[in-house]
Amino acid sequence: MAERSFKKEVEQLRLGEGETFSGEGILAITKALLESGVAYVGGYQGAPISALMDVLADAEELMTDLGVEFRANASEAAATAMLAASVHYPLRGAVAFKSPVGMNVASDALANLASGGVTGGAMIIIGEDYGEGSAIMQERVHAFAMKSQVWLLDPRPNLPSMTKLVGQGFELSEATETPVIFELRIRACHVHGSFEAGNNRRPSPTAAQAKAKPRRDLAKVAIPPAAYQQEKDKIERRLPAARAFIQEYGLNEVFGPREAPIGLVLQGGMYNQVLRALQHLGLATLDGETDVPLYVLNVTYPLVPEEVIDFARDKDAVLVIEEGQPNHIEEAVTTLIHKARLATRIEGKEHLPMAGEYTGSVMKEGLTGFLRVHAADMLTPALRAPNVPDDPPPILRPLAVPARPPGFCIGCPERPIMAATKLVQEDLGDIQMSGDIGCHLFAILPPFNLGGTTMGYGLGPASNAAFSAAGSGRRTLSFMGDGGFWHNGLSSSISNAVFNKSDGVIVLVDNYYSAATGGQDILSSRADNPTKSTQHSLEKAVRGVGVEWVRQIDRTYDVPKMKATIHEAMTTDVEGPKVIIASSECMLNRERRERPERARKLRNGESLTVPRFGVDEAVCTGDHACIRLSGCPSLTLKETKDPLRDDPVAHIDQDCVGCGTCGEVADAAVLCPSFYRVDVEHNPSAISRYAQNISHRIIAALQRRRSSGRVQFDTDAA
Repeated sequence: MAERSFKKEVEQLRLGEGETFSGEGILAITKALLESGVAYVGGYQGAPISALMDVLADAEELMTDLGVEFRANASEAAATAMLAASVHYPLRGAVAFKSPVGMNVASDALANLASGGVTGGAMIIIGEDYGEGSAIMQERVHAFAMKSQVWLLDPRPNLPSMTKLVGQGFELSEATETPVIFELRIRACHVHGSFEAGNNRRPSPTAAQAKAKPRRDLAKVAIPPAAYQQEKDKIERRLPAARAFIQEYGLNEVFGPREAPIGLVLQGGMYNQVLRALQHLGLATLDGETDVPLYVLNVTYPLVPEEVIDFARDKDAVLVIEEGQPNHIEEAVTTLIHKARLATRIEGKEHLPMAGEYTGSVMKEGLTGFLRVHAADMLTPALRAPNVPDDPPPILRPLAVPARPPGFCIGCPERPIMAATKLVQEDLGDIQMSGDIGCHLFAILPPFNLGGTTMGYGLGPASNAAFSAAGSGRRTLSFMGDGGFWHNGLSSSISNAVFNKSDGVIVLVDNYYSAATGGQDILSSRADNPTKSTQHSLEKAVRGVGVEWVRQIDRTYDVPKMKATIHEAMTTDVEGPKVIIASSECMLNRERRERPERARKLRNGESLTVPRFGVDEAVCTGDHACIRLSGCPSLTLKETKDPLRDDPVAHIDQDCVGCGTCGEVADAAVLCPSFYRVDVEHNPSAISRYAQNISHRIIAALQRRRSSGRVQFDTDAA
């Protein structure tokens, strides 16, 4: 169950010639693919293109009608390998995944694909997850394009430019027999706009028709001696052909005056930020007119030497605006200008940060610094020199802002797993732990502080391999999610542990979905999926590769059971890998499914019972151990009105979803019994109201009886 449905929006994909498409970037890209006659599409979910995969899934019926094959691939490597369909056949294919982790996984397949080359157009749509808001390590895809000699497209982030470049990208791929990478940053994925639609094209041939007439060409297979010839072909034929195509069809763009003392060379994806910064400096208008010449690289690799030299020839200085590092484009432009013996000064990272996202404010500051040095007369007098006040303000001590690390969602079924692990560690001492990509990685942060490494999706147990020898007296503990398991963890981690007779413990966190990437279904999902095969057993899979000690827990919120099972795994005499499958549905997906149903019942006046949890202030001791073992955002503090108590007590706010973890943790840790549960019944039935009435009467009678037995003191007696 994906976190967002595009069932309504995908109807726009049916628009034809002369009609106007209005919507979001990812939807526009899908429309452009269909207009380009793509024969097959696929990919692997991950920010910022998870929604693109959701669009493709929701548009599967339309694509089937057109003869377009859609595959949700098991990994980025599997997605890139699928582009092999374009090697021998004139089939256009596109796959999508995130970078850099996705391209890291896909690099083996990409290298083989690029070496032999393609016949039909092959496109990899990359979600460039770079900058301070990224969820992963910071790398750029540019190096992969250079390494494998594939062409990197980076369109200006507006719908007409993006959709036009999709079609041109396929043509470039076919003209040069080379795959292309189509780079999309998060702003491009979600930018809104409109463009004039065209008719969707049925692929000719379709994948089914191509399959009926098999082809093979050894010259396109990356094996010796062909591999060496392919490497020469990349440089001697394909690269010049790419540069000629880019130049002939004007894929790169120049804006602004032809003659000026300065100019800007920029990635296409940076265009909006650059133009906005120039507007703030009074050097550009809202409709795109600029006083500063702009050379916009919608193709950032390869560069076209003639275009670069022609743009820089009459300028004193050029600023290369390239987000991230290493500064590949700046170095390439500098080399071209030097070899052309031009006097133009090339600058870049002197004025812009080496790393980090180039936001509007960062761009404005960098452009201002460059203009002060090389074109100060273009700036207002107030901006020509740094603003240094005569009397600098006094240095103020910064306010202490509490750290707010990311954590699990309210009601997350993975929180009790980590609480149980924390309790086991309290019994057994510190444990060598490794994490994995996924929601469970938040356990590395406070309040759990469990684990210290994450080496890649599905590689959590593998990263503990050096510590997992039997007979060492201590066992390791590794975490891996169900998404990582099916991505590559079954072979890279589980099979690896079995083969090497590792004695570690692996907790396989099963939340029914690829939850961290948006709730997409996977092989072990419990839901029925009309187009995919689900409900495959994780336990059968791990036993199938040789794991003998396996425990299945179907309700992770049972903290005492979780604790006992992990403790057993860490202390049992059984050798070999021990796998605990901890299963409970992702609470976000569960709420997405159940909340509309609850709302419907309330609207219709139907009876509805909702569990609520609370803390008895009279019982709570105020030591807050429950919070340190839970970390739930809905479990917070509250000042007590008791004048004899100074410390705030624990409190459960209105965000609680009734998972019960807080009470389970308090029970397992033998903390105070201050947590209670009540069932709130909305629109109670007549039977419920009658039962509640009887209950109140019984309680009142018991209270009167208790009061009658108390000793009474007559204060008026003298």
